[in-house]
Amino acid sequence: MESESAELAIRDRSRGALTGLAVGDALGAAVEFHARGTFPPVEGYRGGGPHGLAPGEWTDDTSLALALADSLATVGWDLDDQAARYLKWLRMGVYSVNGHCFDVGIATNAALSRFERCRNARKSGDPEERASGNGSIMRLAPVAIRYADSYPDRVEDLARLGAESSLPTHASASCLSACRYLAVVLAGLIRGEDRDAALSPDWPALARIDAAEPLHPLIRDVAVGSFRRKTRDEVRGSGWVVESLEAALWAFHDAATFEEAVLRAVNLGDDADTTGAVCGQLAGAFWGESAIPPSLLRGLARADMIDAALVGLLGDDRDGAGPTGGGDGFVIETN
Repeated sequence: MESESAELAIRDRSRGALTGLAVGDALGAAVEFHARGTFPPVEGYRGGGPHGLAPGEWTDDTSLALALADSLATVGWDLDDQAARYLKWLRMGVYSVNGHCFDVGIATNAALSRFERCRNARKSGDPEERASGNGSIMRLAPVAIRYADSYPDRVEDLARLGAESSLPTHASASCLSACRYLAVVLAGLIRGEDRDAALSPDWPALARIDAAEPLHPLIRDVAVGSFRRKTRDEVRGSGWVVESLEAALWAFHDAATFEEAVLRAVNLGDDADTTGAVCGQLAGAFWGESAIPPSLLRGLARADMIDAALVGLLGDDRDGAGPTGGGDGFVIETN
């Protein structure tokens, strides 16, 4: 049995993965779609951006992660339920920071519209490589949090769940591979794996999931270290899943702190909120929520929604009030 201190550290890193996602998303929201170098460097939350958000408010990345967390906490593993909750966000603004769906990716919108008609989440995502956006890696943290104890003995099962979580909206081979890889990395970091080990091309878990089902060649190239070979001028925080994952890993892999990592990510510009969200998952899973600067925690909008999701995923709140998870889920105001 793990010691109490080890369990507390795992809990801190689990919380960090989801809170870090929201923090990175909120930091990047104001400069989303802006090319790097065209805006003053992001150093903290700021308002504005394409959606006119207030400082600390987050976008669809966090909303969809909350929907996924709610599904896992309420019904367990059910792709149709996950997609149905995404659809509630799209149509009714449930899980949104302000009660409205104001930001949705093209692939996600099309896939959820297909799900609305067919009600089969395994068939709603577009399998074509041209539809390989980053909309499924941006929301992935709840899967790694909920199933972190699959690492290291059952990484193949964890990778499979990562891939399945992508199917409702992003079914291309590169998206599935990206989710397989990222889910295992996040779970490894949550369970205390060393960062250099988890990002090494020789990481045993990487070899195991690649042997179980070969990764897409472009995702394998990222996993074995393309992010280490590129300079800031060469890496791109775009909406393409390959570049998005690479950019997040580039920002994270040698940063000294959580803050340094996520600011590197969002200051790449372009799809800044999602690059920040993916990097925030990694940085939070590695350093833990306790390492996120207090100013970023205090300034994060609707932190109660993040806390509620973590109650469902982890089974108790940060004050140790006792088990509340399992099948109970959590309630989100819809305004």
